[in-house]
Amino acid sequence: MISRFARSLLVVVTILVLVTMLGMLHAPSREAYIDPWTGQLFGEGGVEEHLAVVAAAKEQAGKILQNVPVVKVNAKAAAKGGVIMPKLGNETAKAELGRATWKLMHTMTLRFPKKPNADERQALSSYFYLMSRLYPCGECATEFQQLLAKYPPQTSSRLAASQWLCGVHNEVNKRLKKPMFDCAHVDAAYDCGCGDGDEEEGEGGSKVNKGNVAKVRSGSKKGGDVVVEGGVLDEEEGTHDDLTGIDMIRGG
Repeated sequence: MISRFARSLLVVVTILVLVTMLGMLHAPSREAYIDPWTGQLFGEGGVEEHLAVVAAAKEQAGKILQNVPVVKVNAKAAAKGGVIMPKLGNETAKAELGRATWKLMHTMTLRFPKKPNADERQALSSYFYLMSRLYPCGECATEFQQLLAKYPPQTSSRLAASQWLCGVHNEVNKRLKKPMFDCAHVDAAYDCGCGDGDEEEGEGGSKVNKGNVAKVRSGSKKGGDVVVEGGVLDEEEGTHDDLTGIDMIRGG
């Protein structure tokens, strides 16, 4: 007689053998695959099928993009459009934004090329017109557009651009009943600390910063220059914008 333990052991072994044989005849298909390096989960079929699906999706996206119409933007027309931004009600934010923007624009004109080419002049002019559309304070942008209509940007030189902007800034100061800037010293008020300004030797070996220049109503001439306090005005740069023919704005 076979003992009860032996019979139980025999049954267990028999079941294990049958399960193993069935597993060998019908290998289970994997429903998913996890990349051990990246941890990425792939669907049934493994990596190859997943890559095929991705490639098909990219091809479909490419066909869709080919059918999207290309919109050509006229840069000049875009620069001369209306104000885009809404009204800014926070007076504190408006004041902080104004100070930061004036510093940016003054520094830009004071570092503008002394003898810019046509592309550089167009870039600066477009910048101011785009600023008048995109400035975050809508009511401020409207006023800036009115000033641009009355005083178009002057970009024939660094001098012309910096003095034009100083004059426009003084127009705003006048409306706000703020002190006027002395445009002959605008570079001192908005010194970027760049340390690479154009300097020349003056009388007695003193340094004269040619960024401190302005059109003046009176002054003495020495060596073809109109001498002003704190700087000189090169006559070769002219006293008006040669693109618009407009006399440079006097500030101060």
